[in-house]
Amino acid sequence: MGTTVPESLKVIIPVGGEAKRLQPLTAEISKAVIRFLNRPIIEITMLNLAKQGIRNFIFGVKGYINYRSLHDYFKEGIGFSARYGISPRVHIKYQPHVEDFGSADSFRILSDYYEISENCAVIQGDNIFDLDLEEMLEAHLQKNASMTIGLVQVKNVEGYGIAALDEDGRILRFVEKPRSEDAPSNYASAGIYIIHPSVKEAYSEEMVQRMMGSNKRLDFGQDFIPYLIESGRRVYGYHMKGDWYDLGTPEGYLSSMVEVLRKGKVELEGRISRDESIWVEGQSADSLARKEEIVRKIRDNAVHLEGAILIGRHCSIGSATRVLDSSIDNFSIIGDGVLIEKSAIMDRAIIKHNAQIRDSIVGRHCIINSSPAKPTLITGVSIIGDDVKIGEGCTIISGRVRPHSVMPPNTMLVQGTFP
Repeated sequence: MGTTVPESLKVIIPVGGEAKRLQPLTAEISKAVIRFLNRPIIEITMLNLAKQGIRNFIFGVKGYINYRSLHDYFKEGIGFSARYGISPRVHIKYQPHVEDFGSADSFRILSDYYEISENCAVIQGDNIFDLDLEEMLEAHLQKNASMTIGLVQVKNVEGYGIAALDEDGRILRFVEKPRSEDAPSNYASAGIYIIHPSVKEAYSEEMVQRMMGSNKRLDFGQDFIPYLIESGRRVYGYHMKGDWYDLGTPEGYLSSMVEVLRKGKVELEGRISRDESIWVEGQSADSLARKEEIVRKIRDNAVHLEGAILIGRHCSIGSATRVLDSSIDNFSIIGDGVLIEKSAIMDRAIIKHNAQIRDSIVGRHCIINSSPAKPTLITGVSIIGDDVKIGEGCTIISGRVRPHSVMPPNTMLVQGTFP
């Protein structure tokens, strides 16, 4: 090998969609900053890359919600660098307020605006993955590729960009979201690219101009990658060796949450024993006191924790409560006799006595009212938006509750949206 990741290498992160499949979590924030294991999704990816030497990130933001969410949290990267002890610090820049026609057009705008004249990485902001960027860059350089695409094998090809490759790894055809019977392979794009600066020449070519002019769209998977291949450019696949998690659906979010915890894919502090995948976070004096109370209840069997579990800082958990394969974010209050199974409870939520939450996501600052006489049930991959109040005795099965809603007691919601 011998190639190192140059500190000057820029990583562009396109963030432009509305993330409809994760609504209502994304009604008011970007999908990239949805809480996942007690931090924004994109922060996990950025930390992974920063540890490999990346110091320059550019968010290809489209729309007010995406820009506000990312800029207000990350700003110029000083806080992110301090939080994780990254030195020299990370620099974060943003797409100017220029409308684009899709992810490939965003790359064009950013390449011109920031005068990118070297190989550049493009990474989607809604996945978690193992990536040896140095190795991928080495493969890109060895093949003298115009573009190198990270590939993963998938069982269900629908919903992904699928590549047909020759024996040397060159991509001969790329089909976006094919039907199973039409897929040329099971190698899916992981949304990770390394792009040679010569690719920018394609933007002035007639077909690309026509795509932007008539279709008003220039997406990597649907438009630009197929065009680069058809125009004879050297597009290669790079087989990613580690795990890759797609968080784009509620089901994917929840299954990835459990697997990432089980495999220890995210750095966490506060593991209570080597034999268990259970973390209770807390380092300050205040949060340590609450952590010690939770750990004491675990040891005394006053609460039952099983499987892969993350409990954040400043949380409290009532007696006779069971938590299985779940994540509970910071400052959450869990009452007595509660069941939380294969679910994510985001920060500052209050889950009152005897509530049952299974296979679901509860947003930030929610109050789930419940009592022994009128227990509340949330199940069936339901999503509760931020700042919601659920009344006692409610039943929500495969339902979605919009942010700031107040659901009256004893309401039943099945496969619908409230209000």
